[in-house]
Amino acid sequence: MEQNSRLNRIYIRGQSRKAERLLKTLLRRLGMGEIRPKVRLENMSDRSQFKLGQIPEKDIRVREIEAVADTGAVINLLPQDLVEALGLEIVDHRIVLLANDQKIELPVAAGIWLTVAGRSMSTDCHVGPPGCEALIGQIVMENLDLIADPLKRTLTPRPESPYVPTIKMRGLSAELVLR
Repeated sequence: MEQNSRLNRIYIRGQSRKAERLLKTLLRRLGMGEIRPKVRLENMSDRSQFKLGQIPEKDIRVREIEAVADTGAVINLLPQDLVEALGLEIVDHRIVLLANDQKIELPVAAGIWLTVAGRSMSTDCHVGPPGCEALIGQIVMENLDLIADPLKRTLTPRPESPYVPTIKMRGLSAELVLR
C-alpha cells in the first residue's frame, strides 16, 4: 500500500473544519442528518479458522464501529488502519469517482463479515486513508434489505421483510428454482 501513499491524502479544498462543524450542528437542529449505525466487522478467515478448531474464538479479529450509511456510495469504505487491524487482504484496486467528480485509485480488501441493524453478510470494501470515516454503501443496504430514515437517523429492515432480507431478482421464475 505504500506505493499508493499519495491516496492517503485526500483534501477537500475550500472547506474549513469550522464550517463543517457549523453545518453538522445546523443539520442536527433541523432534525435531519447523517445516519450513523453501529456496525460489527469480523475477519471471515479468522471465523473459518475458529469453526475448524484452528484458533480460539477470542483470536477472531473483530471491531465494532460507527459508520455513515451513505446512499450515494456503492461499496463500503473503511480506513486503512481499521483494515490492517482486522487483518484483511488487499485483493484488487479500483478507480473511484468522488462526489466532487475527482477520480482516485483505492485498494479493495476482501473477507469481511459485516453486521448492521441485526442483519449480516459477507462483503468487500474500498480502503481509504487512515482515520477516514467508515461508509456503508448501497450494496450492503440492498442485500440486507435495509432502508435509511434520515429523520430518525436509522437503518432499519424494510417493513415488508422484518425477519429475513428480501431481494428482488428478475429473469428467474419460482418454477425453475423449485425443481
